[in-house]
Amino acid sequence: MNKGYIHSIETFGSVDGPGVRYIIFLQGCKMRCKYCHNPETWATGCGEEKTAAEALSAAMRYKNYWRNNGGITVSGGEPLLQIEFVTELFKLAKEKGVSTVIDTSGEPFTMEEPFISKFDELMKYTDLFLVDIKHIDSGKHRQLTGHSNENILKMAAYLSEKGSKMWIRHVLVPGYTDDEKDLGNLGKFIKSLNTVERFEILPYHTLGLFKWDKLGINYSLKEVKPPTKEEIDRAKKLIGVDM
Repeated sequence: MNKGYIHSIETFGSVDGPGVRYIIFLQGCKMRCKYCHNPETWATGCGEEKTAAEALSAAMRYKNYWRNNGGITVSGGEPLLQIEFVTELFKLAKEKGVSTVIDTSGEPFTMEEPFISKFDELMKYTDLFLVDIKHIDSGKHRQLTGHSNENILKMAAYLSEKGSKMWIRHVLVPGYTDDEKDLGNLGKFIKSLNTVERFEILPYHTLGLFKWDKLGINYSLKEVKPPTKEEIDRAKKLIGVDM
């Protein structure tokens, strides 16, 4: 029986998947995104411990609010670091007819065993993958997050190949993720995938800055302003994905 390390819960989420979502934020992430708004989720092996059955039982109290298209979303942190727990949770959820969504940046993904077999099992019980592509350029991705992106792009291509539905999201950070060439290449990559149902630009914000201060971590993007409407519209035009 797998136990998950849970950071927090949001009972009425409206942006992380279709409909009203019960969102479980798991603890643990290896990436160190310079604009992360949840740095307190980085640490592993901590948080509230729950079995998949306990987590589902807590979620099911809110089932009446989900209507036809709501359900459970597992986010993080990075939920793929706790893939066995998520798989067990989603398997139990599907037995009760509950919609399942996972919000992932894909950093743990590898085609190597034993991970890929575990990932294949997870896909059986996951209705939708929310894939956060931080940067299309691997070098700039490493500068921004501490990790390269080759395996992340492979994950998106693998999901497409296997017929798994995706929403792709990209945080627009002025001066970091808004280069004209990079945005064009991001658009080309998204268009190469067959199962993307939605693409979203998420404007950079500083709402999590106080958490960095509280944890005593230097926040290097203090001078960066959120993108203007014009900058967001420019990015959408350069990416060229309308969905």
